[in-house]
Amino acid sequence: MADIVAVWEVSLSDGVHKVEFEHGTTSGMRIIRIDNKEILRRNWMFKLVGREHFQIGKVKASINIDASGGFSYEYSLEVNGKALKKFKEQRKKSARVWTPVVDGHEFRIVLEKDSMDVWCNGQIVETAGVFVDDGSETHFTLSSGVACYIKNVSSGKKKEGIIHSLVINDNEIPEAVE
Repeated sequence: MADIVAVWEVSLSDGVHKVEFEHGTTSGMRIIRIDNKEILRRNWMFKLVGREHFQIGKVKASINIDASGGFSYEYSLEVNGKALKKFKEQRKKSARVWTPVVDGHEFRIVLEKDSMDVWCNGQIVETAGVFVDDGSETHFTLSSGVACYIKNVSSGKKKEGIIHSLVINDNEIPEAVE
């Protein structure tokens, strides 16, 4: 019988990962699964509260198990040393994500703003930067062979910074909501 007590989704450059946590509240058993693959199992632990450290790809994560009165527990996920909510807020500032459908194929395109790396469906892609009159463009090709680019222009406002827009077949693609 599965005792799944928490499920989280973590959006990274290589994709959105599902983290599941099982906690046997009488045995102390702990199981962590990422994308339905078991990565950690501890049976018969006498300490029912504590922390489990693991990795989601190359990113450090931990699950905190805290008593919340009686025989009930609270579970929280930390990613890169930050509470999941804070990590998501920071991630929203440091990356842009688009999920276009092109010629019947779904793509997940991520721009890492700090390095200007572009990821497509979990793989980093080769890019070419080009300066244009109003900013720059980062050109790359989708695995389906379709050429596209990310247009990078100044907003003219210090707080907004640079605006990044994905263009495929001369159409601007709206940003995904994650």
